[in-house]
Amino acid sequence: MNEVTASLLLIIGLIMLWKAAELLVSGAVGISNRFGLSQLVIGLTVVAMGTSTPEVAASIAAAVRDSGNVALGNVYGSNIANLALVGGLCAIIAPIRIDKKLLFREIPVMIIAALMLLPILAKQFLSRFDAIVLLAIFISLIVMVVIKARKGINIVPPTIEHPPLKSKPFKICLLFVIAGLVGLALGAELTVRAAVFIGREIGLSEAVIGLTIVAVGTSLPELVTCIVAAIKGHNDITVGNLVGSNIFNTLLVTGAAGITKPFIIEQRLATVDFWIMVVVSVLFFLMAIIQRQISRTCGAILFTGYAVYIIYLLTSA
Repeated sequence: MNEVTASLLLIIGLIMLWKAAELLVSGAVGISNRFGLSQLVIGLTVVAMGTSTPEVAASIAAAVRDSGNVALGNVYGSNIANLALVGGLCAIIAPIRIDKKLLFREIPVMIIAALMLLPILAKQFLSRFDAIVLLAIFISLIVMVVIKARKGINIVPPTIEHPPLKSKPFKICLLFVIAGLVGLALGAELTVRAAVFIGREIGLSEAVIGLTIVAVGTSLPELVTCIVAAIKGHNDITVGNLVGSNIFNTLLVTGAAGITKPFIIEQRLATVDFWIMVVVSVLFFLMAIIQRQISRTCGAILFTGYAVYIIYLLTSA
């Protein structure tokens, strides 16, 4: 690969991400409309799991290569990027309204899930038993969301009608979702590979590439999907995807990496970066409580904070 090829792959990857995100959002909205499920539930489950696919794949691959700390760093970096970078940009495009149930249930669960890592970080070792516990908690949460949705607790009228898709059969909507997920995975792979090559060519260290390019790269599906959803006015899919992806990353991605191969956790990840992730999560929660939305001003604060974090990573590395 040379610079020209890498640049071409980067452009192709970004285009694939955008088009795949449009398919995923359209298919997800169509499914939620057809079954009367809230777009929030779809965002928390189908969309969030789909956009977290790159994190899962990257972390398992890192663990197999005895680079467990890259996997854990990817979780932290992606979670911070989801709320500060993705959430900030989406809020700047259009203020993100926060559903009451999300505010007092899913967002606190996201923070609690992060704090569940404390006992693991205290001993600075992620064992297979720890990984199994995290995966069990993750499965339990998904089952609870699905059961409550089927009982009607989360069933609400769709926030925005989508006539073209509403008339399409379920199979077409499902096809859109599958095509979108596959496109996101392939687009993210091309983008990350090209970006890593370019990063190395301009002299960035492996640590900086992992903490910045890889973390942001595996968050590209969330970024593009949420921006597309924000532009189309599907607020519930946007915020559901952000919160759901962070829960998935913390429990599913960490658990998948640990069960693949246990590893010793570096001091930095057990202290500094973990608490930065927690602080960003709590800040997002407080902003949502105070205004019942993430306003454009809050979005600008989150985005600026992420820029400062990236500068910190570059200087500290």
